Amino acid sequence: MMNDTKDNRPLGDFLRAKRQRLDPAALGITTARRRRTPGLRREEVAERAGISSEWYVKLEQGRDVAPSTETIGALARALSLDATETAHLRRLATRQATAFIRETVPEIVAAIVERLPDPAYVTGSRWDVLGWNAAADAVFGFSNMEPAERNILLFMFSASAAASLFGTDWPPQAKRMLALFRVNYDAHAGDPAFEELVAALTERSTDFSTWWKSHDVCEPAAGSKILHIDNGGTSSYVHATFQSNDDPRLRLALYQRRNIME
Repeated sequence: MMNDTKDNRPLGDFLRAKRQRLDPAALGITTARRRRTPGLRREEVAERAGISSEWYVKLEQGRDVAPSTETIGALARALSLDATETAHLRRLATRQATAFIRETVPEIVAAIVERLPDPAYVTGSRWDVLGWNAAADAVFGFSNMEPAERNILLFMFSASAAASLFGTDWPPQAKRMLALFRVNYDAHAGDPAFEELVAALTERSTDFSTWWKSHDVCEPAAGSKILHIDNGGTSSYVHATFQSNDDPRLRLALYQRRNIME
């Protein structure tokens, strides 16, 4: 059922976070023993998954064991994971960490982005902003940021301009952004570049520090945003992201403005 592998702290952290969010009563689990922490106990998850408590403890500890395909499915069911979380669990269980190398935007991609009339920008796997056009600069102010601060997450969680730009929609947008980044982070956990970014975000934002512990994940999806620009007015945008064929780590974010909402 198990195969040897290297330590996998992200897998253990994810399992623990999802175990602790579960309500025993809602799952029909009753016990006379007092619970010191929220969620299920490790042995309860192991029993639901049909594996030994010892193996499950090793998984949460990030030890040198990895679940088989069958065990991944059993853990997903035991933890009541949705499809996105199950896919993330599978990625974590088969994770092969790669060293981060800052991406470069190909010249032709940069040229296309610059000529687009609506806001557009390119990010890398660490969510650094690597290229943008004038329309995006007018909305987000990328050219006014220090190069080391030119990162979507740093902007969202530590720049006062972000709270003003998103208004009351900031919390759900920030939470979704964090959940999207979690997928990238777990693929590079332990890499100094990613650890330094998370440390900076944790120090600057109590919201980030709190939400980060939940290990929420989600998949990219097109949507809409209401942004507070235009001298006090608001503007509605639809947006979508696309993967670059030249470098799959690159993501192109495109916005299209709809009618101005006052």
